[in-house]
Amino acid sequence: MSMKRSGDSPSPPAVLSKIGPIGAIFAGAVVVLSSWYTIDEGEVGVVLRNGAVLDVAGPGLHFKLPIIDNVVSLSTRTEKLNLPEVAAYSQDIQAAFLNMSVNYRINAGQATEIYAKLGVNFADRILMPALLDRTKAVFGRYNAPSIVGERAKLVADITDSLREAVTEEGIIIESVQIENIDFSDAFEQAIEQRMQAEVEVTRLRQNLEREKVQAEIRRTAAQGQADSTVVQARAEADSRALQAKAEADALRLRGEAEADSIRAKGLAMKENPALIELIRAERWDGRLPQTMVPGGAMPFIEMTPGK
Repeated sequence: MSMKRSGDSPSPPAVLSKIGPIGAIFAGAVVVLSSWYTIDEGEVGVVLRNGAVLDVAGPGLHFKLPIIDNVVSLSTRTEKLNLPEVAAYSQDIQAAFLNMSVNYRINAGQATEIYAKLGVNFADRILMPALLDRTKAVFGRYNAPSIVGERAKLVADITDSLREAVTEEGIIIESVQIENIDFSDAFEQAIEQRMQAEVEVTRLRQNLEREKVQAEIRRTAAQGQADSTVVQARAEADSRALQAKAEADALRLRGEAEADSIRAKGLAMKENPALIELIRAERWDGRLPQTMVPGGAMPFIEMTPGK
């Protein structure tokens, strides 16, 4: 019977017999712990079992079956897709390069359909091609001057068209931005000259309207002055007519008074002949005539004695 010497190493079977249970416990713990997973806020988890879509997990702590289950996270936050140079042609065949971007997010309720159909690269597979296609289509309905003058309407039309293309795919378009539209230098110069010409035309029209208003003001003032002159002349004419009428009435009244006076005197003389002698006596100044006409009568006043 052999004796084991002190300090000899344990045999491999003995080591394995000790490590085996510990390894099994550790492996089991790893498997159990890896079966728990968390989904952050702003994300959804697509649960796959043996590669097939099984369910959707919301934010929080979840359990999955070891080995056969897998979880893919999809962001539901607003994301931004930049397209630095999008070539497009306007309706009047003017080439342009657009620097644009789109803000989007996925519909969390359609996460399983999005992953099953498009995978995690859904933006590259459907959003970018749709954005390029719809941008070129809408851009081609505008001529170059209207693109410059109606940029907000162009962006709104592109946004509506893009939403129509991708909404059913579970992608929500929040906004589309066109940061820059770059036409050729020659065309941009022509646009600038045209806009300057339109500004000049507008200025000339404003001057014309101002001159029309001023002319109307002058005409109105002249008409007012003329009307005032006419009214004043009429007033003066009416005043003179009234004055003439008053003088005529006065003359007529004086004439009528004198005629009445003469008629009254004539009637009085006719009825009383002695009145004539009385008038003569009243008008005689007491002197006899200095010159006597031969054969003429000597005037005298009959005096009655005692009277």
